[in-house]
Amino acid sequence: MKKLLSSLLVCLLLSPFSATAEQESFDYEMFTKQYFAAWTNVQKPKATKRDLEQYLALLTDDIGYQHLPYSNDDSRAPDGKAMLRKGMNYYLGIHTEYKAQLTNSAYGHNVIMIEFTTQAKGIHPDNGQAIVINNSAFEVLEIDNGKVSVIRHYSK
Repeated sequence: MKKLLSSLLVCLLLSPFSATAEQESFDYEMFTKQYFAAWTNVQKPKATKRDLEQYLALLTDDIGYQHLPYSNDDSRAPDGKAMLRKGMNYYLGIHTEYKAQLTNSAYGHNVIMIEFTTQAKGIHPDNGQAIVINNSAFEVLEIDNGKVSVIRHYSK
């Protein structure tokens, strides 16, 4: 995973950058912090629909979402945000404990990469079984007009 992350960082840093005025004014660092805060708020034990809507406001309506190995299609879909809302509502508030830490981030031409650790406990809504999560993950976020248009989530 570290080799993949290192390769991704090298690609981001070495890729040619032809900035437009809009790209130059986009604050990648601020957006990264805002995105990660909104994401972690949705995962917390007492997450609300308001928290979810604040997170979804950072995404395009046609968001593409890939979470390997569960979903290998990152295509943008006209109802992408609606489908993500439906799925996230189902799991909203299932954690009894949640902690995440942003450990690394990088950005380049319309792309943000975030790496983070997650510790969580909760009850799975499908089967009532306890879940325990303790992993590291990273996401590659494609940015389109100041919003996330594609999310690629990688974790063990």
